[in-house]
Amino acid sequence: MVSETAYESISLDVTDGVATIEFHRPDVYNALNDTVMLDLLRAFDEIQLDRSIDVVVITGEGDDAFSAGADISQYAGTAEEHDPRQKDRQELFYEMYRKPFECHAPVIAKVNGYCVGGGLIFAMYCDMRIAVDNAKFGVPVTDIGQIPTGNSTWRAIELVGEAKAKELVYTAGMIGADEAERIGLVNHAVPREELDETVDEIVEAIQSTGRSAVKNSKRAFNYAVDAHDAEENREFESEVWWEQFATDERERLVDEFNDE
Repeated sequence: MVSETAYESISLDVTDGVATIEFHRPDVYNALNDTVMLDLLRAFDEIQLDRSIDVVVITGEGDDAFSAGADISQYAGTAEEHDPRQKDRQELFYEMYRKPFECHAPVIAKVNGYCVGGGLIFAMYCDMRIAVDNAKFGVPVTDIGQIPTGNSTWRAIELVGEAKAKELVYTAGMIGADEAERIGLVNHAVPREELDETVDEIVEAIQSTGRSAVKNSKRAFNYAVDAHDAEENREFESEVWWEQFATDERERLVDEFNDE
């Protein structure tokens, strides 16, 4: 069972197979500092140990921000002052970003406001992003003389393509939810009053299918992202397909389908 207490900057609630993580730093737009990072690492480690969890939903407290990214106060000063601490921090950030990607269950970023910098990078590593229609997205790191980190250049190109990813970074620009949906950065942009319902409907749809099939599909998709070529991916996909075929879940659902 997942422990739901003793987090400093987030909360974790598990109900009926759904784990909900919420950032709790609304006074700073749910910025990601070291405490948030370490809390998230622990939360996902606990979730990973509970295979009864079908879906993870992540959101930010309040109506202003999912997360405005890294706490910029942690970057002030000369490079010498930050060596090696900042290098170690960036490694931990990358580990944190990968957690939703590598989680056994689908992870949905419920974007309730600004989703910027490290907050957007974290959301990009989730399986889906559902946003309010007035949300803002961007990676304005060049505005503070830095470049994207956490392998986000690779991930952004996967999601939105090279040209758009470069435009967002080079210009330190922001885009709205409608454009984010158009370019494939978010799955759905909806009015605020429909956000909860939209996410709940997706969660319900996931839980209404073969739960093991969903999780094994995620394994196959994730392998495809990192596969060296199509043949390598096909071999792994075939292995996972047969693994799923041998489950009681597959046998039961096929029988139910044929009996209809």
